[in-house]
Amino acid sequence: QVQFVESGGGLVQPGGSLRLSCAASGIIFSTYAMRWYRQAPGKQREWVAQITVSGSTNYADSVKGRFTISRDNAKNTVNLQMNSLKPEDTAVYYCNTLAARYPWGQGTQVTVSS
Repeated sequence: QVQFVESGGGLVQPGGSLRLSCAASGIIFSTYAMRWYRQAPGKQREWVAQITVSGSTNYADSVKGRFTISRDNAKNTVNLQMNSLKPEDTAVYYCNTLAARYPWGQGTQVTVSS
């Protein structure tokens, strides 16, 4: 079955950096556009970054210029480099396909706090 396993989260001070990784299985990864999503406490899940099959990227306005999404089709992974982190980036981060058509993984907690 399709599975996403996110990792790399943690506690970081404002202005710091983290690199998240998501390992996908059960799909032909290279044929899917992928997204990173996040869900903060009390808020709806939102997308933050996406990467197409060809490698084109797009970002939510709230993270543009600070986050970078990348993919490694040989390893079936999608990554998110997060720089200049802000307290409002605190959330559980998930990956899924563009249409979010598969079950969600457990996510990885990112906490930005001094």
